[in-house]
This record gives sequence, structure tokens and C-alpha cells, in this order.
Amino acid sequence: MTKNIMNITVFFFLVSIFMSYDVAAQGHIEEVGAEDSGRANFILIMADDLGYGDISCYGNTSINTPNIDKLASEGIRFTDFHSNGTVCSPTRAALMTGKYQQRTGVSGVITAANHRDVGLAIDELTLADELKKYGYTSAIYGKWHLGYAPEFNPTLQGFDNFKGFVSGNVDFHAHIDQEGYSDWWEGTDLRDEEGYTTDLITQYGIDFIKENNPSETGKPFFLYLPHEAPHYPYQKRNDEAVRNVGVRGTKPIPQDSIPHVYKEMVEVMDEGIGRIMQTLKETGLDQNTIVIFCSDNGASKNGNNGHLKGFKTEVYEGGHRVPAIAWYPSEFKGGTIIDEPVMTMDFLPTFLDFIGEKPESEVIDGISIKSLLLMGKSPPKRDLFWSFKNGNAIRSENWKLVSIAEAGTKKIELYDLSEDVGEENNMAVLRPDLVNVLQQKLKNWQKKVHEGVVEVSN
Repeated sequence: MTKNIMNITVFFFLVSIFMSYDVAAQGHIEEVGAEDSGRANFILIMADDLGYGDISCYGNTSINTPNIDKLASEGIRFTDFHSNGTVCSPTRAALMTGKYQQRTGVSGVITAANHRDVGLAIDELTLADELKKYGYTSAIYGKWHLGYAPEFNPTLQGFDNFKGFVSGNVDFHAHIDQEGYSDWWEGTDLRDEEGYTTDLITQYGIDFIKENNPSETGKPFFLYLPHEAPHYPYQKRNDEAVRNVGVRGTKPIPQDSIPHVYKEMVEVMDEGIGRIMQTLKETGLDQNTIVIFCSDNGASKNGNNGHLKGFKTEVYEGGHRVPAIAWYPSEFKGGTIIDEPVMTMDFLPTFLDFIGEKPESEVIDGISIKSLLLMGKSPPKRDLFWSFKNGNAIRSENWKLVSIAEAGTKKIELYDLSEDVGEENNMAVLRPDLVNVLQQKLKNWQKKVHEGVVEVSN
């Protein structure tokens, strides 16, 4: 009897030890899972109206951009990257949604004069919305340009934090838009702050990185820094304001001074990017953060698009082929050059792919370029499209058709970009068969992306 009691006691003692060990082990697993998801952070820095030839690593010899150049030397530089739009708002709508901007109704500029009550629909799933589902903290500091009214504020479209402006541009010092409205926000509250726009955006980014270190918060982050530089008004760091509240327009500056001012605007932005990168290293986040740098469209006529034809607003290469760099030192081979065509709308599915997820939206036009970035694997072939006002274009492999409506007629141009990236040799007359095929594809695309869409911009 005593022996049986002893055996039972030992049995329950061993069971209790096993159960205690199992509970402790499970608790340890849960704790590790909560603290270390292994998911990359994302920083996307977007310049405004920066042309293909505006920075050193793309051939500029008068503007010094050592920090952007370093990103390129340590990461991947694209030679065939394209903004979705040839102007501001459309590209940003495509970036946020991962689809052609025409599907969102933002095919043109949301202007300060005529569009103060419209914006990107709240029911659109943005990149910030998508990442929030997987535990990301998201912030935007800088230019929104997807809706002026508070109901279109980025904090209502997935972002946890927003400081900056909602118009196309503001006085870099007074933070006033083209129509004379104060335009500097913290969340949905109008709240001005003293400082040069470029420097404020940089400092907000630095503060966000320090305050949202995943090793302390347990959450990865997405930081979106859409700069105003080098968009007009052309102002240096120590210039005077050129706008006043209640007064429409901008005080002009001498045309011959613009190149000097433009140079400083780009270089101050580059300086800020260097500070962002230094903060990543100081916080130990440089090995697990993907940094993207790009422009929202080509340069205006005050900028430099290198050897490309056309400028901002035009569907020629100079309007939408822009500088772009991807940096991820633990995974991307430094000094790599990618010449595959890539679009702004590709970032949403790419970011999600890096964390093993897919977009929730039923319609996504962008594709993931994760394999291209990691292994140089070419993405599937696809036709690409651009459209703004009277200009339309389709890129099919190396062929590009440009269609421009002028005075009731259409000017049709065809270029072989593999031999003529400057779009100088129009081959439309020599290849009428190809022209017909591409025109039909363009027509089909226009019908598809505009069907059932209510336009909200110019």
C-alpha cells in the first residue's frame, strides 16, 4: 500500500514538472514571437519634380549629392524606373494603392484652386492600410497632395502620424499654398511650425526612427518622406518668404538665379537623406531597413532630365523616367544596376511580398519586384501606360507609342527605346502594323481603367 502511494506521488510530481516546463517553453516562444517578427522596416523618400539628370549618380556634374550617390553605390540603381504619372497627384495615388491612378479617379492634379473638397477616396486601401494589418507603425512627413480637406487626411488613410502639407507645394518658409491658405498640419489639425520645409521633413523622420525602434516597440515601421524639393517656389534655406496668407500667387525671383537656388534645394535634401541614413546606423536599424529613393515625375524646364526628351506633364521619357535607388545592405548587392522597367505602383505589392503577404485589394496593377531586387530575376513582361490630359503612351517591351491630341488631330509617334531612349527617331511610318496593335492596346487600357470611375482631378 505504501509502495503504491509512493509511485502515485512520484508520477504526479513528474507530470507537474513536465507541465511547468511546457508552459514556460510556450511562454518563451510567445515572447520571442512578439519581440522579433523579423520583418523589415521600410523608408520611402520621394523627391518632387527631380529629373533623371538632376543628381550626381545619374550624370549631373554641377549638383553634389554624395549621400544619394552613396545609397546607389551601396544598393541598387535603376536606369528604367518610371513614375506612374507625369505630375504630382497621380503618381502618389498609384504609390498608395498599387494600381493605375486612373482607377482611383486621380488622373490629374488635385489643385489648390479648384479641388479643395475632393481627394483619394477613403475606401481605397493604401500601402499604410495594408502594412497596418501586419503590425506596422506608419508615418508620413511632407507632401500629401491627395486631398485638401481634413476628411482626406493621411491619418484617416492608414498612417498613424502626419506632419506636413496637403497641397501641391507651399512656401518653404511660410508654409502657405498657391492660393494663400496656411498649409502645415499635424494630423488633422492645422498647426504651423517655424522652419525650412526640407529640414523639417528630415527632422521629423529622424525623430520617428528614434522613437519607433522595433527593438523597443516590438513593431516594425513604414516611414514615408515625400519631400517638396526641388519643386517651386525656388527658395534656399535662408531666403525670405514669397507668399502671404490671403494673397494668391508667389512673388517672382529672377530667372537667372533659379539654377543656383535649385542646386542648393537638391543639396539640402541630399544632406537630410544623409542624416536619415546616419540615424539608421546609430540606432542599429541599417541592416533590417529597406530604403527607397525616387522622384514623383520628371523635372520641369528648370531641372535636368539628362538625355531624355520632354519634361514634367509630358508623356515622353523625360516626363516619367526618373531616378530611383533601392538600399538594403543585408540583402541587396551594392553597386547593382537594374535596367528592367519598374513603376511606382510596384512598391505596394513589393513591400508586402518582403513580409510574405499579398495585397488585399481585388485589383492591383503593380507587381512585386522582390525577386528582381534579391536575385536579378526579370519580372513578367507587361505593357505599361501613361496618360495626362491630351497625351497618352504605351510601352510594350522596347517599343513605345506616343499619342498626342492637337487641334482636333492625333500625332502618333513610335520609338524603339532599346536604340533610341531619347525618342528622336519616329518610326511610326515604317511600322504601321505595330502602330495599329499598340493603339488598340492603349484604347483597351483606357476603357478598362476609366470604367465606372468618377474623376476627382484635372
